[in-house]
Amino acid sequence: MMPLKIGKHQIPYPLIQGGMGVRVSAAGLAGAVARCGGVGLIATAGLALNSPHYTGRNFFAADLLALKEELRKAYEIAPDGIIGTNCMVAVSNYDDIVRASCEAGAKIIVSGAGLPLNLPALTADYPEVALVPIVSSVKAAELIARKWHKAYQRLPDAVVVEDPDTAGGHLGEKLENIGNGSYDQYATVRGVKAYFREEWQADMPVIAAGGIWDRADVEYALAQGADGVQMASRFVCTEECDAAPEFKQAYLDCRKEDIGLIMSPAGLPGRAICGNIEAIRAHDIEGQVRCPSGCLKKCAYKSGQERFCIVHALDRAQRGDRASGLIFCGSNAWKADRIETVAEIFEELFGAVAMPQACAG
Repeated sequence: MMPLKIGKHQIPYPLIQGGMGVRVSAAGLAGAVARCGGVGLIATAGLALNSPHYTGRNFFAADLLALKEELRKAYEIAPDGIIGTNCMVAVSNYDDIVRASCEAGAKIIVSGAGLPLNLPALTADYPEVALVPIVSSVKAAELIARKWHKAYQRLPDAVVVEDPDTAGGHLGEKLENIGNGSYDQYATVRGVKAYFREEWQADMPVIAAGGIWDRADVEYALAQGADGVQMASRFVCTEECDAAPEFKQAYLDCRKEDIGLIMSPAGLPGRAICGNIEAIRAHDIEGQVRCPSGCLKKCAYKSGQERFCIVHALDRAQRGDRASGLIFCGSNAWKADRIETVAEIFEELFGAVAMPQACAG
């Protein structure tokens, strides 16, 4: 398995740890992954919550302070690591979050939940920050590339191709198209690589995301044309993951049939452990909770009290509330059977011989 180069950054192992909000992948997990030679991502969504900066009325100001604090703590764990952020286009303070990521030293920004068409403008003062959009189709990659090249004279530094049939969290595909057998992730991976090669004469690194669990999955992805993988759910049941023990136990307890699709108030489908959706709705709607932050640009809960408050449902889960908290996961979360360390996962995936010494310590 070859190292992965994204922009100016050389990554020892071809693995990006996927962003998981709210605070499931924060400094602890991102720092540990970066220390072991992968890309550690802090999920920026909702970081204000469960932070000392949040008073209940200053969500956006606290969000930026909390993000900078998480990046600082992650670099304390991995001073020389490749640490970045996952920034959702759908959040109201997207522009500010991207800028704050750059100011605080993020080396890579991975961006999805919408098309990040203005991302190069937001990072113009930080040319060494690598920009990585998430797509599920060649068409979306084409749209981003043409917009970025025409308006900003640049292309992505890599592209993540997310499989909506297996990935966790918010998915960039219509609900009716997920799981019907029409999507071919690796045909899309190869199509994206071919597009950049033929249209732009660029050897674009393409990262496969969704359903990656073990070494066999990594080897298959690379054999099918991917340059690396993005893995999220596998890292939940680690000592370093920032979620509460009860959140991790939900993964250990869940069965394959417990994992399904929901409609988020953000207007996107999502994959989660689904047994408590009515309890989540009851907590937020029957309990007459009101939109506390306006965190999303478009939100059915904010505009019409529909469904539930996504950021607070995720926050409750991260703190350990399995009754009224929303637990996002990928399709293979049921495979979790123990709590392990990030170093143990890297040893399984890539072998112990070449492991960075810092990872073992």
